[in-house]
Amino acid sequence: MGRVIGIDLGTTYSCVATLEGGKPVVIPNLEGLPTTPSVISFTAAGERLVGTLAMRQAVTNPANTFYAVKRLIGQKFQSAQIQEAMTRLPYGLTEAANGDVAVVQGDRTLSPPEISAMVLGYLKECAESFFGETVSQAVITVPAHFDDAQRQATKDAATICGLDVQRVINEPTAAGLAFGLDARKNGLAAIYDLGGGTFDITILEASDGVFNVLATNGDSYLGGEDFDNRILEWLVASFRAETGIDLGADKLALQRLKEAAEKAKRELSFTTETEINLPFIISEKAKTNHIRKSLSRKTFEAMTSDLVERTLPRIEQALADAKVGAERIDQVILVGGQTRMPLVKERVTKFFGRAPEEKVDPDQIVAMGAAIQSGILDGQVRDLVLLLDVTPFALGIETEGDGYERIIERNTTVPTRKVKAFTTVEHNQRRVRIHVLQGEGFLASMNKSLAVFELVGIEPAPAGVPQIDVTFEINADGLVRVSAKDKETGLSQKVEVRPSSGLSPAEVEEMRQRQTGRELAKTGVDG
Repeated sequence: MGRVIGIDLGTTYSCVATLEGGKPVVIPNLEGLPTTPSVISFTAAGERLVGTLAMRQAVTNPANTFYAVKRLIGQKFQSAQIQEAMTRLPYGLTEAANGDVAVVQGDRTLSPPEISAMVLGYLKECAESFFGETVSQAVITVPAHFDDAQRQATKDAATICGLDVQRVINEPTAAGLAFGLDARKNGLAAIYDLGGGTFDITILEASDGVFNVLATNGDSYLGGEDFDNRILEWLVASFRAETGIDLGADKLALQRLKEAAEKAKRELSFTTETEINLPFIISEKAKTNHIRKSLSRKTFEAMTSDLVERTLPRIEQALADAKVGAERIDQVILVGGQTRMPLVKERVTKFFGRAPEEKVDPDQIVAMGAAIQSGILDGQVRDLVLLLDVTPFALGIETEGDGYERIIERNTTVPTRKVKAFTTVEHNQRRVRIHVLQGEGFLASMNKSLAVFELVGIEPAPAGVPQIDVTFEINADGLVRVSAKDKETGLSQKVEVRPSSGLSPAEVEEMRQRQTGRELAKTGVDG
């Protein structure tokens, strides 16, 4: 087994790590810095830039600079989240043939996994430069609340850039693994992960090298981007009130506002007031307009407090699913750059009645946990007995009349396998349609469709007589396989669930050959 790296593919920043001497070490990027902006840009000359070089293109080339693509991965174009994002993003989105969202780049479209593969490919290159040899295997993290389509799309992104994914691990679980290995503490930990695009809460029990996830919950569309957007919206509204001009219609102005909003947010984590100064933001009727606004931490907290409050019911549900109270939590671990916000720390401290751990780098700990998991897989880490993760959603099949029969409940430890017997609803029915669903709704139509397949050739019999076993299997990556078998005839049909959305294996292979078969025209060194 060759070297296996650990990768945290983030919404805003990404990080890659390895194990050295049994300890996780962050691999610096080609500029020598620990994290890489998850940004891709294409220049007019056709160069492809990654990271900081791509970020520098954002203001002058907003339509061809792509950020926060992780929020698009595994999503349908018509979803409420994508339709809302289109009002703010300076680059174009469109609907792919299968209904997925796609990114518009010039006269072509790119899938979110293809864009993400470019970021992963750069991290792979950084690791190869660090080791002086080829790297082809990785453990990659995903938000705990990513569904099957999002997990598969992330694996597809890795495949496209030439990485063989040894394991997909949930981000908060990786953070807990890294913290637990370093601290050597037993007990219950709550990992509160508020990153650039997603929120997760995981309740994890550590006991003598066994890391057991008791429950997880979250929101795959809540993160630092939303905090940035509140400042952006405030600036747009203020400017419109003062001048009558809508900056939201100007892509160049919108990107400048986006950068200023993120900078102001970061500064307000360390100071009580900041100034946003954007000269020559727009010219209208021969008049040049500027923005100069002061923003206090108090005002910023008032405009975003509801976002922080949205995380609390998720924590309560995770604790309820784990059957523990907040008072029983021994350690609180904050993960993700947005947790640097003082209000987040205050609310989490108040909720749990204890301050979070301070000796944790929220930007690097997830990649470090992924590196530890790689060490478990290749035998470098021998003092960890087991890592037990859970599935974040219930899984089941559609039954008659829009019914939903759950086969695996959420927060079931994975890998897992469950069998349930079903029968026919019509006399002499020769085939059974199996519609695989994921979600918590009590009706089939309230849940996400994963796949549809048919068991054909059932022996004619009265309704209710045939016995059909449907088997659900979830592997350690959280990916689903489903099979159905007619007990009478022995006929069976199985499907490794590749969601109805997403790329086909042939598309993934075509993109892999295209991306790995040529040198990057320009690789961005970044920070």
